[in-house]
Amino acid sequence: MEKVYARTKGIRDDMVSGFCPGCMHSTVIKLIGEVLEEMPLLDKAACAVGVGCCGLHMDYITYDYFLAAHGRACAVATGAKRSNPESLVFTYQGDGDLASIGLAETISAANRGENFTVIFVNNGIYGMTGGQMAPTTLVGMKATTAPNGRDPKEHGYPMHVCEILNQLTAPYYLERTSCNNPANVNKTKAAIKKAFQNQLDGKGFSLVEIVTSCPTNWGLDALEALDFLEDKMFAEFPLGVIRDKSKEGK
Repeated sequence: MEKVYARTKGIRDDMVSGFCPGCMHSTVIKLIGEVLEEMPLLDKAACAVGVGCCGLHMDYITYDYFLAAHGRACAVATGAKRSNPESLVFTYQGDGDLASIGLAETISAANRGENFTVIFVNNGIYGMTGGQMAPTTLVGMKATTAPNGRDPKEHGYPMHVCEILNQLTAPYYLERTSCNNPANVNKTKAAIKKAFQNQLDGKGFSLVEIVTSCPTNWGLDALEALDFLEDKMFAEFPLGVIRDKSKEGK
């Protein structure tokens, strides 16, 4: 009988996911492992892991990684890629790590066109640290540091990372995806593969933003969180390709 599916070798076979029910980190980690195995790049990959729920994935993966200080993954990845240009270097970061504490490092790396890949998981809130308001928290959305909901007069508006980076000249590829249904899971996998291939081809900075849910800190069950994701998060963070220089003939 033909085998049509197998667990990726990018994830340890002795581990079971410890992420919360409804969390999409486990899906994204699986997709990264599948892409690295298929390309094949498991032996050449090195991930700069951000602090937060994204950092928990280091317990599950079989490829090399290094844990960066909070927000500094893009700076660490810069050094790793420049010193080991033959490696496939990428960061795995959440919205608090990348867009708040690490905003300067992210924009600076993108502006220099550093030849590595960023996998950015945006769930609109700080997850592991207790549900604090993140730069991507929606207007009116409650958080432990905004119990009455995000107020633009006090907290500003949600930050759109892809659109901000699209103002820069250097970034090569920016796409926003999700994992809310099988079709989008496939699109996310294709985006990750394209971003990795861009790096192998020396095209420079690529970022894939994956809009996900956080049922635990949203105070919803898994299905309710999925509805909120599709009804509210996608309205604020529309999915699609923001920039692809390969389509511009560059």
